[in-house]
Amino acid sequence: MAAQENKPLVICTRCIMDSSVQEITFDSHGICSFCNIHDEMEQQYPLNEEGRRELEKLVQEIKEQGKNKKYDCVIGVSGGTDSTYTLLLLKQLGLRPLAVHFDNGWNTEISVSNIKNALDKLGIELYTYVVDWEEFKDLQISFLKASVPEVELPTDIAIRAALYRAAREEGLKYIIEGTSFRTEGVLPLSWGYKDGRYVKSIQKKYGSKRLKTFPNLSLTSYFFSAFVLKIKLIRLLNYFAYSKVEAKKVLTKELNWIDYGGHHHESIYTRFFQSYLAPLKFGMDRRMISFSAQIRSGLLTREEALEQMKQPIYPADKIQEDKEYIAKKLKLSLNALDLIISQQPKSFLDYPSYYPLISRLRSLIRFTAKHNISTGFFQAGNFKK
Repeated sequence: MAAQENKPLVICTRCIMDSSVQEITFDSHGICSFCNIHDEMEQQYPLNEEGRRELEKLVQEIKEQGKNKKYDCVIGVSGGTDSTYTLLLLKQLGLRPLAVHFDNGWNTEISVSNIKNALDKLGIELYTYVVDWEEFKDLQISFLKASVPEVELPTDIAIRAALYRAAREEGLKYIIEGTSFRTEGVLPLSWGYKDGRYVKSIQKKYGSKRLKTFPNLSLTSYFFSAFVLKIKLIRLLNYFAYSKVEAKKVLTKELNWIDYGGHHHESIYTRFFQSYLAPLKFGMDRRMISFSAQIRSGLLTREEALEQMKQPIYPADKIQEDKEYIAKKLKLSLNALDLIISQQPKSFLDYPSYYPLISRLRSLIRFTAKHNISTGFFQAGNFKK
């Protein structure tokens, strides 16, 4: 939900997370609960000799499981910094990934070029899952009408479903994700909840089309993949002292990679959501999450982050351009899009989902998160306590 307007915000004394986040708590020193989650994850992924041994062991296991197969793992690619740098790391580690891309119709030309350049130079094959546009468009409009902050959930969950599907079809045990808690942080549950039943319930209430080509991820499918087939999801960047700034320099030099600007602006729809819709309607500035993570990781000072938060997320004229483009692509008038956006914000708790069941499985979630299993479906970081 949007930030509370009548109460003064309480800001963490270590990072810049504040009390606009519904589930945040602070200890006696004014340090927030998300800093505590970060510290726990630092213990799980130490940047020392122990961490290097764990990485070497993991790489050897992936190679052993992929022996006599064309690939030994699958990785999702978007053309962004994180996934492209992870591709480079995989090749340097001697692994043989299959790249998987979910084409939702919102890629920028730069992202398409980045994917092609990286795969060509690294000699990696690409599997692209193309969803029926009319069906996906209807689903995206449904989420806008639902008035929830998870407007990008259809893309997020489809990517994971496509990755699990590719792993099953190739008989592989490892899915690689290009994300790092040291730069991305942990998204609050109230800012972005994910599950397949939630997707179905939103479409059932607001949609006009059946989901025939959309690769949803049901709880049954997830459990079969994770616990029967024992497919693990690995966030490889967690094993490295990762810096986006340094990664961009390397990618530009090695892979002819082009910077697309802001955080996750490789997608027009993502850019629109994070730069306009999320802060305007829900009071959610995603920079607070990533800047806080970078402060904890020593990549940014608290003062620098607070100063950057004062700057506009994206130029107003560019936001208007994106808004007009999105309305046209969704076949909505600008007035219709504005009317949808103006509706009272709601929460995932207002719709049917797996959340009541997931809430009762917190101990299992904590256990599986430590074994690289549940991060592909559950938001384990939100169930630490």
